[in-house]
Parts: sequence; C-alpha cells; structure tokens
Amino acid sequence: MMRQTIPIPQKLLLTVEEAAEYSHIGEHRIRELLEEKDCDFVLKKGSFSLIKRVRFENYILAREVI
Repeated sequence: MMRQTIPIPQKLLLTVEEAAEYSHIGEHRIRELLEEKDCDFVLKKGSFSLIKRVRFENYILAREVI
C-alpha cells in the first residue's frame, strides 16, 4: 500500500522542516520561536515538536518582523 502525500497547506500539523519550507523561515529561527513561553502554535509529542499550521500562519501574518 502506497502512502498518500498530503500537501502542506492541507496538513493540520507540520514538522519544523515542513514549516521552514512552507514559510521560508529558517529551521533554527522556527526552533527558537517554539521555545518562547508564549508560543501557542507548538504541540509537544515527547521531545518532538510539531507546529499547528493555522496558528503558525496567523502568528506570521500578525507580525512585521520575525
């Protein structure tokens, strides 16, 4: 059975790598944002962090500088 690839804009959660590709923000900077205490777009899965895509998009759209 082949695994179906879901386009990034249709995903609920993104990896840091996918978020970097999608937003053109570096992986290092995204990891820094995930560590901020008021970050509301991170979902922790053990030591692994996933990004809530819609909240991440809203965060970016509300900023002038990242």
